Amino acid sequence: MRGKKRPNARKISIILFITLLAGVMLFRILGTWETGDLPDRRPEDVVVLDRFPDKLIFTRHARCRMDCRKVSEGEVKDILEKGRVNYKKSDLRAKPDPRYAVEGYSGDGQHLRIIFAPSRKGLVVITCIDLNREWQCKC
Repeated sequence: MRGKKRPNARKISIILFITLLAGVMLFRILGTWETGDLPDRRPEDVVVLDRFPDKLIFTRHARCRMDCRKVSEGEVKDILEKGRVNYKKSDLRAKPDPRYAVEGYSGDGQHLRIIFAPSRKGLVVITCIDLNREWQCKC
């Protein structure tokens, strides 16, 4: 078998290292894009979602949507504390305050998305969306 060359272990190691490095770089790029990281903002400019705010402020629209969907303030707080931030539906660049879409299930099994916006006065509840059912509201 003099005509065939076998790649040596060093070449294989280099190829694996380059492949792994490319995968890590791709993961970092896509991970940053998926999570809505804001590379054009300084860290001190990014507002973090406070899961246990001193004050929740409900907009008139949020109150109307909650009433239509039979969602209580307690369920909103529960989703804020335990829910998952959906960065694809959030707008961290919104002015004057970023908006976080937090998703979770209410006590009676409703799959909800609640939009929160941190402000100086407290955490503003902007709206409440039932992801599985269309409700007739006059909000």
